[in-house]
Amino acid sequence: MLIIKPIKLQTQIFYYSSFFILIIVVFVGLFFYLTISDALQTQLGKRALYLAETTATRGDVLDAFKIDDPAKVLQKISTDIMKKTDAAYVVIGNENGIRYSHPITERIGKPMVGDDNARALLDGESYISIANGSMGESIRGKAPVFDTNGAILGVVSIGYLTSELDNLYLQYLDNIFYIMMIALIIGILGSIFLSRNIKKQIFNLEPNEIANLFTEKNALIESVREAIITVNQKGEITTLNDAAAKILRLTDKNSVIGENIEFHVPNTHLLEVLTYGKKQHDKPMIINGNEIIVNRVPIKMNGKIVGAVASFRLQSEIDQLAIELSQVKQYTEALRAQTHEFNNILYTISGLIQLNASDEALSIIHKEVQGQSSLTQFITNRVKDPFLNGLIIGFFNRARELKVKLIFDEDSYLETLPDKIEKSLIISIMGNLLTNAFEEVEKNNSRPPIVRLFVFDNGEEIVIEVEDSGNGIAQEKLEILFSENISTKDTKFRGYGLRKVISSVNELNGTLALGEGDLNGALFIVSISKGGNIGNAKY
Repeated sequence: MLIIKPIKLQTQIFYYSSFFILIIVVFVGLFFYLTISDALQTQLGKRALYLAETTATRGDVLDAFKIDDPAKVLQKISTDIMKKTDAAYVVIGNENGIRYSHPITERIGKPMVGDDNARALLDGESYISIANGSMGESIRGKAPVFDTNGAILGVVSIGYLTSELDNLYLQYLDNIFYIMMIALIIGILGSIFLSRNIKKQIFNLEPNEIANLFTEKNALIESVREAIITVNQKGEITTLNDAAAKILRLTDKNSVIGENIEFHVPNTHLLEVLTYGKKQHDKPMIINGNEIIVNRVPIKMNGKIVGAVASFRLQSEIDQLAIELSQVKQYTEALRAQTHEFNNILYTISGLIQLNASDEALSIIHKEVQGQSSLTQFITNRVKDPFLNGLIIGFFNRARELKVKLIFDEDSYLETLPDKIEKSLIISIMGNLLTNAFEEVEKNNSRPPIVRLFVFDNGEEIVIEVEDSGNGIAQEKLEILFSENISTKDTKFRGYGLRKVISSVNELNGTLALGEGDLNGALFIVSISKGGNIGNAKY
């Protein structure tokens, strides 16, 4: 099977441009030739007419018509004119068109040929004609000969053979041909330069490669979850994906292509990026009431700014990622604590075995297995959701490592969480509250470090209580504590966990209350309706 390779773009440009240049050169050469031919014919006709009119008014010509044998004088005059003007012939005839002169003397006395003397002999006109005479086709200038009284005595006909004119055309055609060849060579060289320059400007890519890149670019910007908008040097929108159209609340994203970015994002800073060329990362802004995190980067070509691109995402989505990362961290920390605790037990058992204290080693093993099994069984019986009971078991191990007494209220009970409730948010709430409670009780040295966890499902709502024996939080500080990224702790970045708790509670359309429990510390009470839906989240 014969496979035909596609012609490269550079070769196509060269072929097409060379072909068009050839057509133009041939057309211009032909037009130039026809123009020169017409001009030569016109000029020869005017020249023949001028000579005929001049000859017809000469005194010696008029005197010759008065003698008995005009041919003797007029033949000599005609021969002299032919020699001086390079005319093909000079013929002078009487009022009846009988020749008095002719280049071929044998034809003197015979009628003039061509049938084009009527206008001169009858109407007295001077004119140019093209006709076939005795010497062939020629361009003729004809003028009547008048006497002193205005009577027509005869006619003067001076002509140039068209065959001689064709030879003159060929002389000009040679020059035209050389000019055409020079123009064609220059055009071909220009085509080579043009094709190479175009190929260089498109990074030596072929049309199919450009089409593939364009398709891949569109697929790429549509595949990412972040909203993307690009603008050109004038600030006009050139590209945006569906995510950007959704945030901008556009029904037809193609309708805004070519419009200025400020028409749709009044508080944009993309124009600053176009002006100064500085990148802007993780900048907050508000679009249509939504909190957005934006990255802005200039687009440069050969060191010149030719546009800018902005990628942005809802703050709520970023917060959700932070929640998930926090959960992963909590799981990791719980596993680390459990591993650390088990390592300590293993070291103890190993030491007892080396000391041949096998009874004591078996006692520790039985005690650990029985205690861990009892704890796991109790939590599993009370909390049916595997994600939550796994989290609670992990925090028991963490509490053991921190020397904190974690009490799981025996009245706790929770069925498997319904699909309407996002489990990751529940885990975030419980995990952050327990983590903060552990840190609070560690600060208070006046009371034993105790944390109590209560989880209950009453059929309509889920209640989570986390109580600690720390210093507590005043009721009037609750609103400030959860509305700002602050903390009762002194560490610079503390307070984020509590802020995430209130954010997650709002996501689940729940409520949170702060009170004082039996442990004399803070008591956080979270209530979440089982009919809640994170689709009603507030941004």
